[in-house]
Amino acid sequence: MKQIIQSFKTGETVLEEVPAPVVKNGHILVQTTRSLVSLGTERMLVEFGRANLLQKARQQPDRVKQVLDKIKTEGLKPTLNAVFNKLGQPLPLGYCNVGKVIAVGSGVTEFQIGDRVANNGPHAEFVCVPKNLAAKIPDNVSDEEAAFTVIGSIGLQGIRLCNPQLGETIVVVGLGLIGLITAELLVANGCKVIGTDLDAKKVALARKKGIMAINPREGFDPVQYVMGETDNMGADGVIITASAKTDEIISQAAKMSRKRGRIILVGVIGLNISRADFYEKELSFQVSCSYGPGRYDDKYEKQGIDYPLPFVRWTEKRNFQAILQAISQKNLTVADMITERVPLGNYKDIYSNISSQDSIASILEYPENSDSKSVVSVPGSTFAGGRGGIGIIGAGNFTSATMLPALAAINAPIVSIASAAGLSGTTMAKKHKIPKSTTDYKTFFTDKDIDLVMITTRHNEHAHMVIEALQAGKHVFVEKPLALNKEELDEILKVYDGSKTLTVGFNRRFSPHMQKVKQLVGNTPMNVIATMNAGSIPPSVWVHDLKIGGGRIVGEACHYIDLITFLTGSKVKAVCMNAMGQNPQANTDCASILLEYENGSTGVINYFANGSKAYSKERIEVYSQERTIITDNFRVTEGFGFRGFSKLKTNIDKGHAAQFKLLVERVKSGGQPIVPLDETVNTTLASFAAIESLLTRRWVDVL
Repeated sequence: MKQIIQSFKTGETVLEEVPAPVVKNGHILVQTTRSLVSLGTERMLVEFGRANLLQKARQQPDRVKQVLDKIKTEGLKPTLNAVFNKLGQPLPLGYCNVGKVIAVGSGVTEFQIGDRVANNGPHAEFVCVPKNLAAKIPDNVSDEEAAFTVIGSIGLQGIRLCNPQLGETIVVVGLGLIGLITAELLVANGCKVIGTDLDAKKVALARKKGIMAINPREGFDPVQYVMGETDNMGADGVIITASAKTDEIISQAAKMSRKRGRIILVGVIGLNISRADFYEKELSFQVSCSYGPGRYDDKYEKQGIDYPLPFVRWTEKRNFQAILQAISQKNLTVADMITERVPLGNYKDIYSNISSQDSIASILEYPENSDSKSVVSVPGSTFAGGRGGIGIIGAGNFTSATMLPALAAINAPIVSIASAAGLSGTTMAKKHKIPKSTTDYKTFFTDKDIDLVMITTRHNEHAHMVIEALQAGKHVFVEKPLALNKEELDEILKVYDGSKTLTVGFNRRFSPHMQKVKQLVGNTPMNVIATMNAGSIPPSVWVHDLKIGGGRIVGEACHYIDLITFLTGSKVKAVCMNAMGQNPQANTDCASILLEYENGSTGVINYFANGSKAYSKERIEVYSQERTIITDNFRVTEGFGFRGFSKLKTNIDKGHAAQFKLLVERVKSGGQPIVPLDETVNTTLASFAAIESLLTRRWVDVL
């Protein structure tokens, strides 16, 4: 299928050939018929992509600080590699999609094949969207009209926050697409609406819709005009849908408001607010979040868990439905906002001059007979066959920034890469000359060229994908963790028969620093302290969800359990864990884990999310026989009390390259697993025991 993408690195807008998505649980698969180009939002993205590095940095000062901190802790080269890798990942454009349902995932009952739906999918011939981000289109609403649903919901959510009453005066600042829709809905709500914009064409269209629209360039002073139309009382509410860097807009909004008026920001403007303007009138100010309640909430959007209607009347999906109803009942007319209709193949007619584009709404038209293949071949890439072919499931940051460069360095034979939406996998396939990109990872299990399946998806998918790959007779590498609970682990062990390699990505034991430490300290009893300055992750991120990410101890701290097991040459016997705060059970990313090993060694893992990002991320300390050895961030290892060794210094090296090299060699030539399975199982059980210890406030036996 074809999809429009934007390069953050070059600013180029491209119609890319990518594999069509496959339907997922809780989702619907839609064949697109129309999509609307949101000129305001997409213009900002295109202009950001076209900016040079210095201009990009000036627009994102917070990111610049993160880069500087990363340079301090990890070095210049790894940081630059990470930055350019991020810039090299394209962005799918578009979020106002209309089409016909061609497949329905399990758990979806409100849609059927053949339904016409409006949704927030991108500019692509096929889209897979969650059920809570789609709405059925009434019979009397055309696909073109329905394409305004999602962007109309942005304006509607601003109105809901403003809470206008019949007869109130509401000002809409900015009469672009969202502003015009907002103003027309306010008129339908019985409000007196004043609109302002600098574009004469948009002002003229607004006046046709019954809006008192003015253009400051024609000599109108917005504040004086509003005061004159309200008997010097001021507007009851101001909704700002404009996009501008100036602070003048928020200042004017305050000055034209009545006492205790409401100001709602839907657009993007400068926000240096004058306290005096707001203080004297006791004004309220609120920023509107996109389509409405549910936006950016994974439980609502991706898991399909709805908010109860009696308590959250207007979710983003119900806002979609309200816009479609307004169009159906002719309370909102959108056809007169369409400036142009462009076939998908002629997309450059819109994007080549988008910075100077004075259109209001551009509609992309899609062909009826689109290619829906879930696998595409990447031009210029070949695979010679033979043993050791690799299929990679997952195309996230770890795959892009770490795995693929490491595999490329050893000329590993990668056959195919699978990603859910197809775009990220195709981009990586082109960059690394991988022959095939797919959205259906199950094709790997029947591909005779693929011997090794590498899994880098979200944690909740690891166990079932491992089982599927093993049952298909494939070698398996899975990024940690192996499983999220004992039941998943047991299911894996039932399937595993030892005929194929099963490797978990415990890479740190392969770092040259840890190899040196192991060589120096041997298998004598020791004390090991591993400190992870992990950094905070917002509570809403999937890693914290025990059903999806398993939490940061099971999902990430398992690295250190394995590492200490490697250094001590022993297995974990018992675990005790404590976390910070009055409710430690809810704070597993600020925790300390105490490990008792069979050979008498002791391990301590400090996993902290409350440290400075300017400080080293990882630190390993080993104490044994009046000797001490310390590794700082896998860059410097210093020994104290060792004859003939004082320091090892390298670029940051956490062992990924060595791990993948050994793994590929084992798959091709056979031999012992690079990480013994009994140690992997012990580490996994120890991570589960850590959580049990935290909950029960006691030591938990592992062996």
